[in-house]
Amino acid sequence: MTNEKDRFREHLQHIRQTKGLSQGDLAKRTGLKPAAISHFETGQRKPSFDNLIKLADALGVSMDFLFGGGSEHASTASRKLLRDFEKLSPRDQDVVQEMIQVLLSRNPRQ
Repeated sequence: MTNEKDRFREHLQHIRQTKGLSQGDLAKRTGLKPAAISHFETGQRKPSFDNLIKLADALGVSMDFLFGGGSEHASTASRKLLRDFEKLSPRDQDVVQEMIQVLLSRNPRQ
């Protein structure tokens, strides 16, 4: 079974290649070093949240799409929420996650 780390590295490489980019090209677009892109694609390193944003923006896809889920494009509001969430303290992140679970349990999608 493919785990999240493998899905990410496989999707990153596939999306990059589909867009006709070399690792060097993607590195230039993101401001990262080509070795970092290589490490992400081989699974030697995991990107930080900020680097995930850079990768998604450079490839024109959502972060969720990089992990093999969701649609290719995330809304601007979704990206802003993710950035704001990352700025919160761990305790406040837990509170937000609890609030989301409460709201989801009240309004399940079908």
